[in-house]
Amino acid sequence: MWPFEGFLFVHITTGAVGLLLFWIPVLGKKGSATHRKVGTWYSRLMLVTASMAIGMASTTLLAPIATHPKQVALNWPQSRIEGIFGWMMLYLAIMTIHLVWHGVATIRNKKQHLANRHWANVGLNLFTIFAALVCAYRGWLINETLMMGFSVVGVASGLTNLWFIYTDEPSRIMYQLEHVKSIVGSGISVYTAFMAFGFVRLNPGHALNPKMWSIPLAVGLVIIIYQQMRIRLAFWRSRAAASRVPSKA
Repeated sequence: MWPFEGFLFVHITTGAVGLLLFWIPVLGKKGSATHRKVGTWYSRLMLVTASMAIGMASTTLLAPIATHPKQVALNWPQSRIEGIFGWMMLYLAIMTIHLVWHGVATIRNKKQHLANRHWANVGLNLFTIFAALVCAYRGWLINETLMMGFSVVGVASGLTNLWFIYTDEPSRIMYQLEHVKSIVGSGISVYTAFMAFGFVRLNPGHALNPKMWSIPLAVGLVIIIYQQMRIRLAFWRSRAAASRVPSKA
């Protein structure tokens, strides 16, 4: 089915480049020109990649049998194809867009926090929560634990983002913490899709292998925890150093 294959081609191309670029700002010097430039390109590529995933998911929901013949050959029921490659992929794509958007906005608006309450930013968080709940409901209908379990991530992400957005006066490191959480989170989302959905092409019978879903999540959580600890430690050290400086009479 050509629309699906077209979406897939762009999705794989931009996603592969973006996932390689992901490591440069993650491992490189924070705040450098390279960090900002590569981070900008990563964000743009992820938005395109996720948009193509929305197209793939929508095409799957319109024609599940035509778009996934390998799953049909494995005797997957149509409801399961729609659930995994339709509703779940749609939810993951929306969540990726929401994570990238929030990650960029937290840095862009660090000097004007009220700008984070723009209707598009708030609406995207609410829409992500809605998409997660729809995914969970669709998973419940077909008794697919994976769909229900991963929906918790979207609900938690949307709620914590909204908590930050409506915090009156966030501390200056909260912007950095939110940025790390969201951008690395978007990497987790796309790497998860790459490891799971992409694995379909190589071994369709193991497309839902829990190991394929858990590896990106585990690695991503380690990165988030490490980077957030580094930010907090630098903040505490700067405060301690400032407190030791004698005040001028």
